[in-house]
Amino acid sequence: MAQLGNILLTVMYCLIGFLLAIAGIESIKAKDNPAHIGTGIFWLLLAVVFAFGTLIPYAVTGGIIVIIGILALFKQIQVGKIAPVDPKFAATAAKRIGGWVFFPSVVLAIVSIGIAQVKSLGPQAGQVGIGIGAAVSLIVAILLTRAPVKMLYNDSQRLVRSVGSAGVLPQLLATLGAVFTAAGVGTLTAKLIANVFPAGNQFLGVVLYCVAMALFTAIMGNAFAAFAVITAAIGIPFVVAQGANPAVVAAMGMTSGYCGTLLTPMAANFNSLPVALLEMHDKMGVIKQQAPIAVFLLLIQIVMMYVLAF
Repeated sequence: MAQLGNILLTVMYCLIGFLLAIAGIESIKAKDNPAHIGTGIFWLLLAVVFAFGTLIPYAVTGGIIVIIGILALFKQIQVGKIAPVDPKFAATAAKRIGGWVFFPSVVLAIVSIGIAQVKSLGPQAGQVGIGIGAAVSLIVAILLTRAPVKMLYNDSQRLVRSVGSAGVLPQLLATLGAVFTAAGVGTLTAKLIANVFPAGNQFLGVVLYCVAMALFTAIMGNAFAAFAVITAAIGIPFVVAQGANPAVVAAMGMTSGYCGTLLTPMAANFNSLPVALLEMHDKMGVIKQQAPIAVFLLLIQIVMMYVLAF
């Protein structure tokens, strides 16, 4: 059954690649976008990585990522003008559906959690659950809204294209975290900090760890990527080694990192995508609203870790 999990996950990545390829084709056809060729190439290359990533050599994948980076450097990845949702259909559907508009989201959550509990699918059970949940909720949404196939096609590629190059940022940042860990950045950081802040002060260790998690997450845009590096560099030698409960330290450390997520445009899925999808004029509008809450929550994490961990 674990093999089944791998097969299902591969199928889902191929479906994602198919959607990205459609976005690439439509981007190339959008002649009103001055960077339509570069944008189309970006989506098509990304489609190849998602659909055939397990089949092509690592060097080829790396080369594709370099090309994507060059396209971004020369501003050849632009969203351009995208046809909006049909306002007449949206207004009619909203009036008819009412509160049931949230039902597909509920279905997504229930199906995803349910399938994730199937242990026989192996370590991929969670990812498979999200994929199947998304497919089921899409079918439910189609039945609920009575949307025609053409609208499904148009809105799918419209949503993908609206995301733009920010869509690839989470994957790259997660990879960067793995590279930092393998390169021993955590060990080096621990040595540098040890020369400035002597170990032994429990409260200082907690403050250092929580603040460093938030700052490094803000730099990398991903708390998961920051966690491995900062926990190895500060969390273990300056907090856990002083007698703190590792489970509490890990939990509070991650939530401290999430405070940094609220403060950075690098966290594309949280702070950049809403700006693009809602067509906000202030590119930092989301972060400005979240900043006071993020700082307050970070202070709460510091207090909670110190009180609960020791």
